[in-house]
Amino acid sequence: MTLRNSTAAYEALKDRFNRLSALGGAQAVLHWDRATMMPEGGAAARAEQQAVLSLIAHETLTAPDTAELLAEAEDAASSLGEWDRANLAEMVRIHAHATATPADLVMRLSRQKSETEMIWRRARAANDYASLAPALDKLISLVREQAAAKAEALGLSPYDALLDSYDPGRRASDIDRLFAELEAFLPDLLREVMEHQASEAAPLVPEGPFPVARQEELGREVMRLMGFDFAHGRLDVSHHPFTGGVPDDSRITTRYDEADFTESLMAVIHETGHSLYERGLPAEWRGQPVGRARGMTIHESQSLLYEMQAARTEGFIAFLTPHFRAAFGGNGPAWEVDNILRHYRKVRPSLIRVQADEVTYPLHVMLRYRLERAMIAGDLEARDLPAAWNDGMQSLLGITPPDDASGCMQDIHWPSGSFGYFPTYTLGALAAAQLFAAAKQAEPGLEAALGQGDFAPLTRFVREKVHGIGARMTPDEIILHATGEPLGVSAFRRHINRRYLSK
Repeated sequence: MTLRNSTAAYEALKDRFNRLSALGGAQAVLHWDRATMMPEGGAAARAEQQAVLSLIAHETLTAPDTAELLAEAEDAASSLGEWDRANLAEMVRIHAHATATPADLVMRLSRQKSETEMIWRRARAANDYASLAPALDKLISLVREQAAAKAEALGLSPYDALLDSYDPGRRASDIDRLFAELEAFLPDLLREVMEHQASEAAPLVPEGPFPVARQEELGREVMRLMGFDFAHGRLDVSHHPFTGGVPDDSRITTRYDEADFTESLMAVIHETGHSLYERGLPAEWRGQPVGRARGMTIHESQSLLYEMQAARTEGFIAFLTPHFRAAFGGNGPAWEVDNILRHYRKVRPSLIRVQADEVTYPLHVMLRYRLERAMIAGDLEARDLPAAWNDGMQSLLGITPPDDASGCMQDIHWPSGSFGYFPTYTLGALAAAQLFAAAKQAEPGLEAALGQGDFAPLTRFVREKVHGIGARMTPDEIILHATGEPLGVSAFRRHINRRYLSK
């Protein structure tokens, strides 16, 4: 094979992946439309549209000439620059995942994901797990089928094959080691923090109601402070906060509670962290695999970096508090900075993952990790999930959900087919702690800037060390590059001790 032919093959692949990227963007926007604004009666039609788009993308990626082009292009790999070599390697990895899944399974999975997610929306609202279980059982069976096919093709265990889709190179053995280190100290640390907080006055709860329109405007104001570009994105409402779209067309959703403004605001900050990452990916590599986000551990590290690390600093809460008072007409002790700070840092076992404090949050994730591994292994069936969930909540957090809506039905992930995603939340929290510590060293004025509502120093750091890397490195290489240390639990433990125990 001549070098010229090999180079031409690589250029043809780049064109193909550009088209696939545009198709993926259309799918992302369709999913956002379905979740936020489209009538329920059209769900079946939209599910079919989504399935057809998935099939078109799969057929394009797995076409016989794609494999031929990849083989030809690899002959020219040594002549390519660093970014192009990484781009070609990503093409090979993506192609391997795609060819491992038969086309008919792609269609069946897409349809079942859409159907199960819509059933979940109704079932959760009605606290009716019995109506969800049959559809979830079908979906789990299809995910097992996909996991087995990928496992055989990639030489991995079924669960590792799913993990690799969300966090390239991640293995369950990595998670087991890190989670074991967390579990070795977290229960004792949780008790110590709770005892410490019990010795102080409980935070006062600001009295509502807090009109949704004012919560929304407050969220938009904070998004602007964070650098969100409303010319390239929007904020809407859905059952579950999420970020979708593409780097140049970002879609963020949250949900509101007129009795509590704090949840929606932190959800907006979290999702804006995701959006800033997408927006900061290398523009010159838009549409190419190397220009994509590098897996969900890195993605979650960016959202948690802003939500948990930066937005809960004393300086930023002090900056925000007058805005709270102005937005909701609050006054009195409940609206003082110290009380708002204690409200945002209150630690206690709770039922809902997205409302959990950062000390107990890893325990929520450990539960989901154990349950989804059991489901993929065939050791746990959908009908038995509520009981297994309740037992796990009692074991890890000492509380039992009063119903399935606040138990095993609270998250959208499993009904939408996302098995292997949950561990990245806690891995992302570990990475966020390391990144924030590194950012403070690299940007000495960072915390003072946050006290002025200025996120620029933090964003400048992650733009250079994380966002601008795209998928050129592995997730663990990015963390090592940005912080000087491999992913671990030490920075997270130091952070929790300093924030909650002042030591």
